[in-house]
Amino acid sequence: MSQVEKVNLLDFDRQGLREFFAQLGEKPYRAEQVMKWMYHHLEDNFENMTDVGKALRAKLEASCYIGPPKTLFDKAAADGTHKWLLGMDGGNAVEAVYIPEPTRGTLCVSSQVGCGLNCQFCSTATQGFNRNLATSEIIGQMWVAAKYLGNVTHQNRRITNVVMMGMGEPLLNFDNVVKAMSLMRDDLGFGLASKRVTLSTAGLVPMIDKLSESIDVSLAVSLHAANDELRTELVPLNKRFPLAELTAACQRWIARKPRTSITFEYTLMKGVNDQPEHARQLIKFMRRLPTCKVNLIPFNPFPGTRFERSDKEVIHAFQTQLLNANILTMLRRTRGDDIDAACGQLKGQVLDRTRRQAEFRKRLEEDAAHAA
Repeated sequence: MSQVEKVNLLDFDRQGLREFFAQLGEKPYRAEQVMKWMYHHLEDNFENMTDVGKALRAKLEASCYIGPPKTLFDKAAADGTHKWLLGMDGGNAVEAVYIPEPTRGTLCVSSQVGCGLNCQFCSTATQGFNRNLATSEIIGQMWVAAKYLGNVTHQNRRITNVVMMGMGEPLLNFDNVVKAMSLMRDDLGFGLASKRVTLSTAGLVPMIDKLSESIDVSLAVSLHAANDELRTELVPLNKRFPLAELTAACQRWIARKPRTSITFEYTLMKGVNDQPEHARQLIKFMRRLPTCKVNLIPFNPFPGTRFERSDKEVIHAFQTQLLNANILTMLRRTRGDDIDAACGQLKGQVLDRTRRQAEFRKRLEEDAAHAA
């Protein structure tokens, strides 16, 4: 049987794996034995699973495989940030990024090849969109990074946090993302606490409600403006789900999970959304969600963008205005920008089905001709 016909065991969460083993005529606990090998020992060779019977190992070898994405290249930044380009299928690849800090290590994971939302300040958006990632391709990013870093679940935990903030809108790939996050959280998977797995959305309101009912993880919302006109320009999804609807969905999230907080991500762009009036609008927005916090992100430039990073003094003044209004506000330190691994810079390789790459290149050529 070719690998194309075999089943990739990374596509199953615990319940799915138990059901699959039952179909093979095996006891469900055998699935949990194999799962422990896959995620605690990062083993992809059935022959090395020493407490699994020889007959079962032969059966698995004949019909299954453990297939994380192939690493096309990896690159380290001066600050220790590490980026992997991971091949998905012919011509498509996504990027995953590991950010080490003194008290934690965060892995940024992609959910789609490209992104269909076209947020104006994001490099991924210029690549257009190809498809959703399979569960195995999502959890496989963590598998590859964990193997590289020497991560050992419950012992040497190099990856302490995962953020679904890479390429793509996670809630547009709901089922596969939820299965992958359940593997991140499962004790037989990577065993992370709920507060250490965060999904970031541009504001897909109906799916925020569905997420709160489906899995216990943390939520981040890409806000970037607190008035509808500007936010629609920056985040076109706002036209479908304006701020009033987004606020209501966030209030419902907090009502269901009263001990949790939502983080609102706000990318500061020079002269666009960084003025005192914008801070006042953000303060007014946050008053409706008093237990939540703001994460300010200095804009990370990429080739061809029309946006610029706000000046340091402007960023400091914006943060101070929020803090003086008793809004819990953090400033994200830019990491990995020397290898294009910072927030908003991930590109990967996308066989675009949306014509957005072509439109972006055409605009660059027109700008260059105009400048000449």
